[in-house]
Amino acid sequence: MPTVIENKLDRLLHEIIEIKKELIIQKIQTIANATDKMKQWRALGVRVSDKWDHGTAVDEIRAQRKKM
Repeated sequence: MPTVIENKLDRLLHEIIEIKKELIIQKIQTIANATDKMKQWRALGVRVSDKWDHGTAVDEIRAQRKKM
C-alpha cells in the first residue's frame, strides 16, 4: 500500500506532466500563428509585386535607390 508521501509525489508528477503537455500545446499554437503570419506576408508581397508595372517590387525599390 503506497504511503501518503508516495501518493503526493504521484499527484505532483501527474501535474508536472500535464503542465508540460500544456506548454507544448502553447508552443505549437505560437508556431502555427507565426507560420500563418509569414504566409500572409508572402502572399501580400506577391500581390504587391503583381501590381507593379515593371518587374517586381524589389526591382522597383532597387531602381528608386539608384536614382537617389
